[in-house]
Amino acid sequence: MHNKKLVFGGACMGILLFGAGITTLGSVKQALMIRFGLDEIGAGTLFSILPLGILMGSLLFGPASDKYGYKYILTACCFSMLLGFEGVAFAPTWALLRLSVFLFGLGGGAVNGATSALVADLSDEKKGANLSVLGVFFGIGALGMPLVSGALEKVVPYEVILAVIGGLCFLLGVFYVCIRFPVAKLGRGFPMREAIRLLKDPVLILIAFFLFCQSSLEALMSNWTTTYLIGVKAFANNHALFALSLSVVGMTIMRLLLGSVFRKLSSGRLWLIAFVLLATGLGLLTWSASYTVVIIALMLIGGGLAGGFPLMLGMVGERFSQLSATAFGIVLVVALTGNMLVNYLMGIVVQKSGIQNLTIAIGLEWMVMVTLCVAVLRRVNKGK
Repeated sequence: MHNKKLVFGGACMGILLFGAGITTLGSVKQALMIRFGLDEIGAGTLFSILPLGILMGSLLFGPASDKYGYKYILTACCFSMLLGFEGVAFAPTWALLRLSVFLFGLGGGAVNGATSALVADLSDEKKGANLSVLGVFFGIGALGMPLVSGALEKVVPYEVILAVIGGLCFLLGVFYVCIRFPVAKLGRGFPMREAIRLLKDPVLILIAFFLFCQSSLEALMSNWTTTYLIGVKAFANNHALFALSLSVVGMTIMRLLLGSVFRKLSSGRLWLIAFVLLATGLGLLTWSASYTVVIIALMLIGGGLAGGFPLMLGMVGERFSQLSATAFGIVLVVALTGNMLVNYLMGIVVQKSGIQNLTIAIGLEWMVMVTLCVAVLRRVNKGK
């Protein structure tokens, strides 16, 4: 028998370290450029390895978790992240640095997917609400680490900070070894026919492409908002960065509400709230030049984006309970593909037509997401 609270706590710690690692690796970019004598192209090449590792981890964790259980995959991922952090901190060569970044992405991508699938399997009901709580811990890691790094920047070298996070990954891996997890859902062999059928399921396909849009919209917000605020709204760089950080605050607060106050609301009402928040935030961001109003707009957009992954993954966990991790892996791979593809396309648009087109791109994504969400809810309700 496994202790649900203990396992859930372990999942939360795993996603927290993944969130902390993502932001920490981004924050040490300049230091690594100086250490290895990289230009912007070299740095871009280095950090293009990270999403590749995350994508591969997202692809592999599903079948491994369904076949062998979560204990082995999560433990291995912790040690992969450990090697990644320690390598980025102390790697003596360019080749080892690239391998370290890949190892972190591989372990982190698998942790991201496996913890979500694990929480869905642990939840008898309200899977979306519990996944929202899991998302809160990702937000804590993503928000907390830059604050800690900034406070210690002049006191502690970045190598020490990375080494400490790696040490926490090691301790978490030991914790995973020591506790009991739910037993693996599959016995001998892997049901390839059932897995192939997942790829033909219309609901899973619709959810996958909704998360394609969700992930790409999050990428647009995180990668292009500061450029938009500086270029279109004429904000100072530090003001733009602060405003962007508040969108993550809005997302984290909303996920906390989804896991508590809004826990008993129907999925239809939750989606209505999400899309209204997104539309309101987009309108304020487009038409207002006030710094205060823009901050409110970004918090509303963050709140509107908060439910996308938890609610959709909750539906995946309910519908495909026997191969939940494999189903999670499929939709997450599609979502990550959207993140990278649309972010690249936005770069082309900005180069040719200007950053002012960001809000148009967000509006188009919003319309597609509404259409896909309605289609998903209709099919799910029809099935019930």
